[in-house]
Amino acid sequence: MGQNWRPDEGVTREDGRQVLLLEALVQSQAVPAATAPALLTRARSRGVPLSHVLEIVGGVSQGQIAAALATLFQARQIDPLSHPPDPRLIARTPAADAIAQSYLPWRKMGGATIILTADPDRFASHLDRLSKIYGPVRMAITTRDQLAAAQTRAFASRLVQQAEVKVPAQDSCRTWNRSTAAMVSAVVLLFAVAGYHFAPVASLALLCGICVVTMLAQTGLKAAALVASTRVPPRRTDGQVMPARLPRITMLIPLYDETAIAAHLLRHLHAIDYPLELLDICFVMEAGDLKTRRAIGNAKLARWMRHVTVPAGTVKTKPRALNYALNFTDSDIIGVWDAEDAPEPDQLLRVAQRFAEADEGLACLQGVLDYYNPRANWLTRCFALEYAAWFRVVLPGLARMGLIVPLGGTTLFFRRATLDRLDGWDAHNVTEDADLGIRLARRGYRTELIDTVTFEEANGHAWPWIKQRSRWLKGYAMTYGVHMRSPLRLWRDVGAWRFFGLQVLILGTVVQSALALVVWSFWLVPLGLPHPVADGLPAGVLVTAAVLFAATGLLNLAVAALGVNRAGKRWLLPWALTLPFYFPLAMIAMWKGLFELCWKPFFWDKTAHGKLLPRMDLRATASPLLARHPVSDG
Repeated sequence: MGQNWRPDEGVTREDGRQVLLLEALVQSQAVPAATAPALLTRARSRGVPLSHVLEIVGGVSQGQIAAALATLFQARQIDPLSHPPDPRLIARTPAADAIAQSYLPWRKMGGATIILTADPDRFASHLDRLSKIYGPVRMAITTRDQLAAAQTRAFASRLVQQAEVKVPAQDSCRTWNRSTAAMVSAVVLLFAVAGYHFAPVASLALLCGICVVTMLAQTGLKAAALVASTRVPPRRTDGQVMPARLPRITMLIPLYDETAIAAHLLRHLHAIDYPLELLDICFVMEAGDLKTRRAIGNAKLARWMRHVTVPAGTVKTKPRALNYALNFTDSDIIGVWDAEDAPEPDQLLRVAQRFAEADEGLACLQGVLDYYNPRANWLTRCFALEYAAWFRVVLPGLARMGLIVPLGGTTLFFRRATLDRLDGWDAHNVTEDADLGIRLARRGYRTELIDTVTFEEANGHAWPWIKQRSRWLKGYAMTYGVHMRSPLRLWRDVGAWRFFGLQVLILGTVVQSALALVVWSFWLVPLGLPHPVADGLPAGVLVTAAVLFAATGLLNLAVAALGVNRAGKRWLLPWALTLPFYFPLAMIAMWKGLFELCWKPFFWDKTAHGKLLPRMDLRATASPLLARHPVSDG
């Protein structure tokens, strides 16, 4: 027995076809009559299709919605997975356009091309353009998931190729020549050995001089960042007005070999406070990663969660996966979280508000990263100290000084239009985040740090730590090489101030990490031990270098202390004294990364997660914003 509901009960006929769709679903008892007005009002206020609200909030299945749409529009309902489309039509279809506009040509029948869609209103708006491509067309209805799966099957090879070359060659590291890198490395090594053999003191003195110059530059930059960060008021959204209409946000979460993290991840995603009809959680998985696909497939995913499977290609990297998944998103804001992340529940509200307040020049927001397992062991404590210094002191200071902000790999949020203009991520770069931060700056866009925290799992074992850091440092070296292909062009793009800042930050980090053993030899001077180059340098030079080394150590302690104080983890302060034993690990990582540049530059050394997961409740960390702006009702 059908239920009675008429559109004059709280809504008007201005809603047109959406009202007719709702009437049909009420009549078929798929939607209770009592909830119909609220669902329609919610769709109008959020600016999203009613079908989306019906599925995400109302619990109506895609099959029920498709059946009602087929009846309403007097169209066929077709499952393109059971009845595949004509390959000849697929071959002449622009893949990116078909996915973006939510259609798929199916077959020719009765002199017309049948076009499948799950969104009749969008189909109607593109009818003239489709007719120019296919001639006479007729609409048929399918479900959203069936359409996406059929598009993936039809366009996978093209989309994979596009994902790998999305960034133009001149801005990408995919043209990196391993043979040339190996040859240059061999020549440098040959000169180093010859120099040490024929003029050991002079060679070591040269290395010491390079270390002193880069150390002085980095110390000056860090000191300036510390001072600048004290003048940066925390950007809070508490008590401020939220935008009248919140944007749709898609969060891309790349997963690879993450079976141990699945339950942890899902638990924290359910704590996110954002209107569910505006939230799109997209798990991005590799086709060959059967364990992760099985783990996610066995999990009970909410209706606002989905997954995209990335077919095999020539490389297997996070940025390639992100580029591929980007085709299947249509939100206003695109964000990235990692598999082990536990974001603050009100994080997306803060992101939405800041983008609403800012002009179009603000293209990217970078959240603060912290660790939820710093007490696990000494390595996690030092890692937490390093992150506190980087994200709570150094990066805010760099942004305040107008320098380029090298992005972190997670808790990143972009305006979709800007991300498209930048051609997405470089699929071959193993630090795609730092590279994208530089490309944003080169195009004149701004990146801001936003005061919201995502908690991660600190790597607590030495070799996995080295593997992770080697990927970061290898990527830094590769990113520097790409953007310094044409130094004059880089100078024109970013200006002198940011050009020199980039040299200090990126090149200085690579040099200091690679020559860490030389840097730490300055400990010999205050300990009263003979230094290998003491006889080859003017009196006082080594003492000056040792003083600079000591001052750098004190500055690092001060930055770490300020960082953990801002993070509310003062109990870590005593452990800052052990950082001199922590940083030398980066030398091993740097040399591993440099060797890989000559051997396997695009190899993504995967970080293992799920080893040191604590029990935690992030609701306890939520901002008062949740109480002041309750926008999610379940």
